[in-house]
Amino acid sequence: MPKSLAARVYRGTPKNLLRLARLLRAGELVAVPTETVYGLAANALDSRACRAIFAAKGRPQTDPLIVHIGALHDLEAIAEPNAAALKLAKKFWPGPLTLVLPKTPVVPAVVSAGLPSVAVRMPSHPLFRRLIRLARVPLAAPSANPFGYVSPTTAEHVRHGLGRKIRHILDGGPARIGLESTIIDLRDPERPRLLRPGAITRAQLERALGRRVAWPRRPGRGKTRTEAQLAPGMLLRHYSPQTPVVVHRQMSLRRVRAAAKHEAWILFAKPAGRPARNIFWFDARGDQRRVARSLFATLRRLDDGRFTRIHVEFARGNGLAEAINDRLRRAAAR
Repeated sequence: MPKSLAARVYRGTPKNLLRLARLLRAGELVAVPTETVYGLAANALDSRACRAIFAAKGRPQTDPLIVHIGALHDLEAIAEPNAAALKLAKKFWPGPLTLVLPKTPVVPAVVSAGLPSVAVRMPSHPLFRRLIRLARVPLAAPSANPFGYVSPTTAEHVRHGLGRKIRHILDGGPARIGLESTIIDLRDPERPRLLRPGAITRAQLERALGRRVAWPRRPGRGKTRTEAQLAPGMLLRHYSPQTPVVVHRQMSLRRVRAAAKHEAWILFAKPAGRPARNIFWFDARGDQRRVARSLFATLRRLDDGRFTRIHVEFARGNGLAEAINDRLRRAAAR
């Protein structure tokens, strides 16, 4: 590892997990694997430790953190659940679903951007869950990358993005899902609102709740860094590589093949024939789950200065398309 990158990468051995748990209880930061993306964890009940997350990421304190718990019975210590929240938690936890609920007094204001609510979830990644249990405290953990940049889905992404800012990274392999968790606002259980789409779709939430879940047509419109956000991932520009991104409703292969070679073009599926060197694809067959898993890694790979612009097309259909398009829309916002 280059000397300029100070972070140590740990394998998920019992000895390493015990050490990292002790460090978290002592107020240290640890980058952790989750099923969604890698997170930068700290003791969620320690204001000083949580402020260190914001400092390491360059994240404005108006953007709240998600609190991660290890068991359902831990929820009441952090938030005030209602029947709708418990219904979703019992169905989808552990998993990629975050609930926004009224918070309890133990949650520091820095975690919730000064708001009386808190975002909370129970992750399914086995190493992260084991670490939460060993730490014996809930863990606040936004994505482990410089604020606003493409989210990390491997330990190596974390090392290159925050290797000079943090000291500890737990390697749990590539993220299984590759997109941040679905976030639903259940402060008013009669009016649930989808704040961020993810692997658990709006249709799944509506079936589980037996009611419509609202979703703004243009999410993030008007959100700025200076106003407190109800949940992470709501800013208009987010998940963005340094290279400008342009999103198209649909890209014809003929146009792509005739395009300038200094611009990158990402298709959802591998095109027929031998593609040019500036043509890429998320998955050979365009499978949505594999597209989601490779989305951020592909954007990172192309964001190396070789291309002046990255072109990509919106996902079509149902399922994960809503979440994929949300990330592409924010990555392309200027």
